[in-house]
Amino acid sequence: MTIRLYDTSARQIRDFSPLKPGCVSIYLCGATVQAAPHIGHIRSGLNFDIMRRWFEYRGYDVTFVRNVTDIDDKIIAKSADQGRPWWAIGYENERAFNDGYQALGCLPPTYEPRATGHITEMVEMMRGLIERGHAYVADGSVYFDVRSFPEYLALSNQDIDDLRQPDEGVSGKRDPRDFAMWKATKPGEPDWETPWGRGRPGWHLECSAMAHKYLGSAFDIHGGGLDLVFPHHENEIAQAKAYGDDFAQYWVHNAWVTMSGEKMSKSLGNSVLVSEMVKRWRPIVLRYYLGTPHYRSMIEYSEEALREAESAFARIEGFVQRVVEKAGVVEPAAEVPLAFAEAMDDDLGVPQALAVVHTTVRQGNSALAADDKEAAVARLAEVRAMLGVLGLDPLDPQWAGEGDRGEDLHGVVDTLVRMVLDQREAARARKDWPTADAIRDQLGQSGLVIEDSPQGPRWSLGPR
Repeated sequence: MTIRLYDTSARQIRDFSPLKPGCVSIYLCGATVQAAPHIGHIRSGLNFDIMRRWFEYRGYDVTFVRNVTDIDDKIIAKSADQGRPWWAIGYENERAFNDGYQALGCLPPTYEPRATGHITEMVEMMRGLIERGHAYVADGSVYFDVRSFPEYLALSNQDIDDLRQPDEGVSGKRDPRDFAMWKATKPGEPDWETPWGRGRPGWHLECSAMAHKYLGSAFDIHGGGLDLVFPHHENEIAQAKAYGDDFAQYWVHNAWVTMSGEKMSKSLGNSVLVSEMVKRWRPIVLRYYLGTPHYRSMIEYSEEALREAESAFARIEGFVQRVVEKAGVVEPAAEVPLAFAEAMDDDLGVPQALAVVHTTVRQGNSALAADDKEAAVARLAEVRAMLGVLGLDPLDPQWAGEGDRGEDLHGVVDTLVRMVLDQREAARARKDWPTADAIRDQLGQSGLVIEDSPQGPRWSLGPR
């Protein structure tokens, strides 16, 4: 058994070999909390949640660090615009992110450090870089000298002479491409004391310092969205390696959620907030929609695609429900099917793994149709094991009572459909078959599938 991952730095899929046998250390660039999360933000957390679950299934002890960037230019700008403390805006949105992660079934990280809680570590790293000649002080700010680090831009495969970065009117830089590790204080902005004057951290320094604090000088996997390769991850590498760390052994990046071909972002006004989406769609369906494409594939957002995900998951959920009604709750199998494991080992091939889930569901439905209870139970045990790895087991306590939320339309629709089904049952009882069939056909035209079971009629959403 060998897990293989696409390493951005190597530009190929590599066999995964941990630094410490039996253990995996992961650092994921988490939320910058200037606003509430859209589904593109949560996709990253969800993709790495699936990675973590698979490593744990394979028997690894996982240390998973996901940071919170609670101070940056955008948070400060919003503080000025809204007349609210910067920390209040950050904390409010940090809670919104955690609510989103929890709603979609992401396991909590081992550690979730905030940038502002690690100023001491940042000062120590800057001191070391200045002493080694990789950083310098100018007008109270500290800059990293990119020319001093020959490996700069290796991750994004760029040439430094082709790189153009505006200096944004900043004086004191030796080269306009040098980046700020520490920004000198400005009136009205939060600041902290350092040996070089008061100021606040730069974005890139935060992650280098926190990764060193929680995972040491070397760790296994650094993750994040594809948009972070440059400049954020390039600058992290430069700081950490120039400081003396080996840093990350593998770089794994997830693709975006797009709308009309553009990356989903607040600045473009095309974001879909998680807090609103969970009012319209069941969270487990949102997890299925965001988590089942390959993590390196773009997801083009559309209502139609979400409806297709809803229908696909309904087929899985319907099989689970039918077997439970016939045989009671079935425990997950001890091991997932071999084809599922092979797909997941191969760069987290969730689409191929999901195909195994649907094939097993079809086999289970065939067993039910043949009244082969033993085979149906065996298939459900396999399905639950596979869904558990993906965080999609509808029988998991995470999703218990999900459909009973007061704001969920499912409960309203269920009440109305039950009233109509009661009328159909009354017609059947008096052997008024034309009326019973007409009611069933009418519900079918509305997009509902009606199944008659020993426990009474049951409805579900049909394909759209």
